[in-house]
Amino acid sequence: MSEYQIVEPGDDTLLRDGTIKLHGPEGFEGMRRAGQLAARILDEIAPMVQPGVSTAEIDNRVRELTIAGGAVPATLGYRGYAHSCCISINHVVCHGIPSEKTLKDGDIVNIDVTPLLDGWHGDTSRMYLVGDVPLKARRLVDVTYECLMIGIEQAKPGNRIGDIGAAIQAYAEANRYGVVREFCGHGVGRLFHDAPEVVHAGRPGTGPLLRPGMFFTIEPMINLGKPPVKLLADGWTAVTRDKSLSAQFEHSIGITEDGCEIFTSSPGGLHKPPYA
Repeated sequence: MSEYQIVEPGDDTLLRDGTIKLHGPEGFEGMRRAGQLAARILDEIAPMVQPGVSTAEIDNRVRELTIAGGAVPATLGYRGYAHSCCISINHVVCHGIPSEKTLKDGDIVNIDVTPLLDGWHGDTSRMYLVGDVPLKARRLVDVTYECLMIGIEQAKPGNRIGDIGAAIQAYAEANRYGVVREFCGHGVGRLFHDAPEVVHAGRPGTGPLLRPGMFFTIEPMINLGKPPVKLLADGWTAVTRDKSLSAQFEHSIGITEDGCEIFTSSPGGLHKPPYA
């Protein structure tokens, strides 16, 4: 049985104790501000994602935009991580580390940002296409975005976490793609990673009940090949075991009385590539 905790206004001493936090109007407003800053950052960097640009340059720009927005990058210093975002290319599933490596024509790239603004985490990621991307990679990116939105459709009071994962899994597998299980969505808010875990596969009608005030991410990682991943020696970078392409989109959402609110929707309409 899941335990729920009502978050009182101004309470910034929450613990990662397994309880699912239920937020009120103050929390929704804080998450809107943080989420919109995160989404604007992803909008702003879109023109940079070109052949010849290093992922370190993109990371530097993310840091500049985050600080200019009055926030700090939540990843910077998190468990020893030394960068302001994660940048995952081609067969990298998640947590790719920015470096002097440059983007190449045909790459697909996920950029994951989390500004911490006034105590609230705006966690989101988006795919980008670099130059002339093959059709099979574009199709993977399109289906992954559709998986995200299909999962969000299930995020409403009375449903359960398992309904989200089941809907994503059914759609991805109908398109002959693999759904990553080792990494999942998570509770978010004043804490970067919290309960509940949102696995992107599963059975309908299982898992914690969705209640108004819950904040969490949905972030399906979909592989062109089989689902399994492995962690590289750096302790961060996760890649597909079969070296197939992987794609991911992520939104932070809040459960409302009659559905959900997407905190990290693009203000510029840059929801999925190509970004004109």
